[in-house]
Amino acid sequence: MKPTVLLFDIDGTLITTGGAGTRAIHRTLEAAGVAIGESFSFAGMTDRAIVRRHLEQAGMQVEEATIDKVLERYIPLLEDEVKNAERYFMHEGMLEAITRGEQREATALGLGTGNIEIGARIKLARVGIADRFSFGGFGCDSEDRSELLLAGAERGAAILDTPRTRCRVVVIGDTPRDIAAAKAIGADSFAVATGSYNLEQLLGHRPTLAFSSLAAPGALNALL
Repeated sequence: MKPTVLLFDIDGTLITTGGAGTRAIHRTLEAAGVAIGESFSFAGMTDRAIVRRHLEQAGMQVEEATIDKVLERYIPLLEDEVKNAERYFMHEGMLEAITRGEQREATALGLGTGNIEIGARIKLARVGIADRFSFGGFGCDSEDRSELLLAGAERGAAILDTPRTRCRVVVIGDTPRDIAAAKAIGADSFAVATGSYNLEQLLGHRPTLAFSSLAAPGALNALL
């Protein structure tokens, strides 16, 4: 069996948070006196890229330290939004995928997400799975999604004590950005239409595999 690293996206893939992250970022920026400009989709973006775009829309000259300060102030507001969000759930098939992945030999389960790590853990804690992922690639590793996925893949390979190039790396995500980033690092892309893109739209970006969800017939076996 080929050693396998599974990297799960969070928002729209593992869980839906009812907009908790969006509200928390907007509250953080507004508290800092930053005007919220034209709305845009956060789907597949990293936290740093989201903050950068908002600051640029406000006409600000963006420095890395400024983004760091915004994200530091964002965490307590995210905790509040996650705690009080009404439409918050794990997607069908994900819990079984995690459980079966944990039981599978030579398999490492991690995260591949644009969330900074502390934000990722806060989001997953509400549905009880924050401790099911011992590693990952996060938005604090890089603003570029392919680079953070590469970091996650390397960490998973190290856990398996196998060079990354000898592992099967699978990126599970719900956006075209997940598919593109997986391709950029030579990984398989496993698309699920549980976020803001439907199955036909995802198939148009030619993922390795695509299903309506991990609960669809054959999806879990295809992943594992």
